[in-house]
Amino acid sequence: MLALLMGGYTITTAQSTIATDTIPNKITSQYINAVSDKADKLGNKMDEQTELYLLKLQKQEAKLQQKLSKIDSVAAHNIFSNSQEKYNNLIAAVKNKSPNLLKSTGQYLPWLDSASTSLKFLENNQLTKKLPINPAQIKGALAKMKELEGQLHSAENVKEFIRQRKAYLQEQLKNYNLGNALKKYNADAYYFCQQINDYKTMLDDPEKIERKAMALLRKIPAFEKFMQQNGALAGLFNIPEDYATNMTGLQTISQVQGMMQDRITNMGPNAGQSVQQNIAAAQAELSKLRSKFSSLGDAGDMPDFKPNQEHTKKFFNRIELGINTQTVKNSYFYPVTTDLTLQAAYKLDEKNVIGVGLGYKMGLGKDIQHIAISSQGINLRSFADFKIRGSFFLSGGLEYNYQKPFGSLQQVKYLNDWQTSGLVGISKIVSMKTKLFKKTKVQLLWDMLSYSQKPIGQPIRFRVGYSF
Repeated sequence: MLALLMGGYTITTAQSTIATDTIPNKITSQYINAVSDKADKLGNKMDEQTELYLLKLQKQEAKLQQKLSKIDSVAAHNIFSNSQEKYNNLIAAVKNKSPNLLKSTGQYLPWLDSASTSLKFLENNQLTKKLPINPAQIKGALAKMKELEGQLHSAENVKEFIRQRKAYLQEQLKNYNLGNALKKYNADAYYFCQQINDYKTMLDDPEKIERKAMALLRKIPAFEKFMQQNGALAGLFNIPEDYATNMTGLQTISQVQGMMQDRITNMGPNAGQSVQQNIAAAQAELSKLRSKFSSLGDAGDMPDFKPNQEHTKKFFNRIELGINTQTVKNSYFYPVTTDLTLQAAYKLDEKNVIGVGLGYKMGLGKDIQHIAISSQGINLRSFADFKIRGSFFLSGGLEYNYQKPFGSLQQVKYLNDWQTSGLVGISKIVSMKTKLFKKTKVQLLWDMLSYSQKPIGQPIRFRVGYSF
């Protein structure tokens, strides 16, 4: 099973003979590079965001001090004594990778453990001596993993400093009315914790090459033994090598299962089904609780505001691409037309989006008996959706429609030739998902400007949209 990692060699062990003649031999190098690049990129991002948020919080404290000094200058001097210096020292410590910040926080990170241990296995185990691996490549990857571990510890220690600072400011300033200044500080503190949690979540989302390599390694007895002896959990629990045989006086799994089966049987003929249903219900409730608490991160307390879960995401990760269709019946001037519009929506938060779109107007002819495909123009649109309740949204937008066949962009550059529409209405997300589309949205819109259009346009628009 080590085939994909052995790169074309045959290795005989006490457990099995592993043939790799027909397997690509680049998997090992690709896996090492993937792990190294991932550690390097995420570590650098964490350092950048840590410095950025510390600067934000430093400015927020300066504003708090300035506001308080207008109310009580003595209190402002005492409460914020050496405040700016503390932040400057911490920022310098992050940049210089101070040993005090690199101290372990005791958190267990599964990806970091498995990736580091797998690299050590590839570097040291006798089974992998014949692998086409550059020793410098593995050493470099291990160095990146070690650096990432330190950066994670640094971020966690900074989080602890921020928690303590936040608690200190709340206690010291509770008797002063400073408006929203303290709330802004608390919001930045929360979003820093959320940002670090997002990066840790990204670590636990392995790439395809990582999943493939680790799946094969897990099938090798030597690797499993290496993990038990060298992984982070081995040091945490200090499991003895003879734990499987030295179990005198303890119940075995089969004994426990037998006792459970006997009790379930005595409960009645449908007891097994009832127990399974209760277990399933309990698991569902646990999942709900887990999702609620995960949204809070590990900030150490409840935020005093409604967090925006989109806040810490990158700009392009907040963009949702989609397609929107609309068919308009024929009139004296125009045939039946279908608008096919590509849209890009930006998520302001979990409930509200704004976006823009570019569409093509395709003519279909007079009716079903007289179908004729033609080009009937283009449209530009802007839109906004605001959640009302459940899956219903209040929608609106401004659109420009060029409703003439055209052969070049020179023909559409004059705004006087464009027709304006002002739309408002209701949208609903419906439960229609496919492998291609994440969600389906239906819209019923009213064109407020249709009555002033020449010729008069269709006032009611029905649209269907799909998001990728």
